[in-house]
Amino acid sequence: MARALSAYLSRDKVPERKSLQQGIDALKLPLKLDGDYVPFETSGYLPFTLDGEDAGFDLRFGEVAADVASALSLGERNVALNLKWGGDPREEAAALIFCAALANGFDAIVQGTEPLSVKQLVAKARGLLEG
Repeated sequence: MARALSAYLSRDKVPERKSLQQGIDALKLPLKLDGDYVPFETSGYLPFTLDGEDAGFDLRFGEVAADVASALSLGERNVALNLKWGGDPREEAAALIFCAALANGFDAIVQGTEPLSVKQLVAKARGLLEG
């Protein structure tokens, strides 16, 4: 399985740190942003605390090419947040929760090997937390 997700958003909907944490908190999952997340500036490993333990993933911002936006039916979503993680299930859960918050509160479309809904992202994250 690919260890990557992309979240596509409109530039004006990319959340600031406080709004992002509020979006995560709204999901009622135990993820806290630890790192210095700054929209469009953060690049590389972004640390989180997940249920009291270290977790995190690699985050890169990018522009969405018009042909990609058209192929994926992204509409006005012109920014990609590209996430990658290693083999630790906590890292995957953190990435899933992060993307669920973006989809739930900021109108992101999340794409792995297929599009994923908020419900699917949260269910996968819960499964990893319970497993």
